[in-house]
Amino acid sequence: MPKVVVGGTFQYIHDGHTKLIKKAFEVAGDGKVYIGLTSDEMLSKNHSIEKYESRKSLLQEYIENLQIPKEKYEIQKLNDPYGPTIKEDFDFIIVSPETYPVAIEINRLRVERGLKPLEIEYVEYVMAEDRTPISTTRIAKGEIDRHGKLKKKS
Repeated sequence: MPKVVVGGTFQYIHDGHTKLIKKAFEVAGDGKVYIGLTSDEMLSKNHSIEKYESRKSLLQEYIENLQIPKEKYEIQKLNDPYGPTIKEDFDFIIVSPETYPVAIEINRLRVERGLKPLEIEYVEYVMAEDRTPISTTRIAKGEIDRHGKLKKKS
């Protein structure tokens, strides 16, 4: 039973996030997905981010809408970029181009500590209408919606 890990801030669950999360459950199969959710203390963005509990609730609601049973996933608070991945046993890590370097560092630290490296599942960005990646920052600035549709300038 695979143990799969994915992490992020998950502000505004956008199409990029949904692609990552769905890939995690696909890779896990009959296993379990561990979702690292960035703590408020770790955040330093140039736009406002919802509090941890609010982001966690929205993430749980999204997963429930996918009809994923509660026992198939666990949401854990991330207080550093690595979370439990450098101490505990996992099989896969799901990453975007943005988080790929963190996965490389996680594997380096795992090997250093005598753990087997995680198999990295790379998920490409989801592009907006303008062929630029969908991102929380772009949504917060009002450039696009969660699906990458360009918003009209007023």
